Amino acid sequence: MYPRIIQKFDNLLVKAVNKYANVRWYNSPLTKKILASKEEYLKIWIEAKSNRYKLIDDFEDKYNDKIDDEWYHKLALHTQVVKKKSDIVYVHGRLLYVTLKKYILRNPANKNINIIETGTARGFSALCMAKALQDEDVEAKIITFDVLPHNVKMYWNCIDDNEGKKTRAELLEKYKDLIERYIIFHQGNTKIELPKIQTQRIHFAFLDSAHDYYYLMSEFLNIKDKQQKGDIIFFDDYTPKMFPSLVKAINEICEKYNYSKEIITISDARAYVIAEKL
Repeated sequence: MYPRIIQKFDNLLVKAVNKYANVRWYNSPLTKKILASKEEYLKIWIEAKSNRYKLIDDFEDKYNDKIDDEWYHKLALHTQVVKKKSDIVYVHGRLLYVTLKKYILRNPANKNINIIETGTARGFSALCMAKALQDEDVEAKIITFDVLPHNVKMYWNCIDDNEGKKTRAELLEKYKDLIERYIIFHQGNTKIELPKIQTQRIHFAFLDSAHDYYYLMSEFLNIKDKQQKGDIIFFDDYTPKMFPSLVKAINEICEKYNYSKEIITISDARAYVIAEKL
C-alpha cells in the first residue's frame, strides 16, 4: 500500500519549494540557448522518421488503424526532435492514437470522453490523442499537466528556437483548432494540481511526468476511483534498467488494482504498457 505519511510529507515538500520551482520553470529551463541549426534538426528528423519498428507496425495492423504519417511526422519535427545524445524515438504517438481509437470504437455509449495526461512537454502526445478524437468526431477533453507554463516565451530545444523564443501556444499555432476543441493545458505539479480536477470519470490516461515510484503512485491514486471496467492507462518508459522505480509502480498498479498489462518493448531503452481496468 502506498504509505500515506510519505504522501503527506511529499505534498508538504512540494509546497515548500513551489516558489523556487515557479522561478525555475519560467526561466527557459530546457535550454538557455539555441542548441542546433535548422539544418541539424532537420537531419535528426529525417533519420528518426526513417527508422522502422516492426512491433509498432504489427500493433497497427492488428487493429487495422494508424495515424496519418505526414501529419504525425510534421508534428514530431516541432515537438519531439531535439538535440541530445540518445536516439530520437516518438512511436508512443502511434500507439496512443491507435489505443485511444480502439477505446472509442469499443465504447460507443461514451459520448463525452475525459482524458488525463501528465507530462505535457511540447504537446506531442496530447495532440496525437486529439487527432484520434478528431478522426472519430467525438466530444472529449484532454486535461494535460506540466510544470512548464503554456504562455511564457522560452527555448524548447527544437527547430523553432531558430525563430526566437516562443510560448508553447505559439509553438503549436498550426494546431490551434484541434487544441481549442479538445485540449486544456494545466500548469503545476501534479501532486498539488491533479486532486483539484473534479471530473467523476477518467476514461483514458497517459501518465508520463516524473519517472519516480512515489510520483506515479500519487498520480494513479488520484484517478483510480474514477475509472471503470475497460478504461485505460497508458505508461511510457517501462524500462527496468533505466527506470526501476517507475517499473515497480506500474507492476504494483496492475497487480494490486486489477489492471491487465500489455507490454510493448522495442528496445532496452524503450517500452510501453497499456493497462486496462478489469
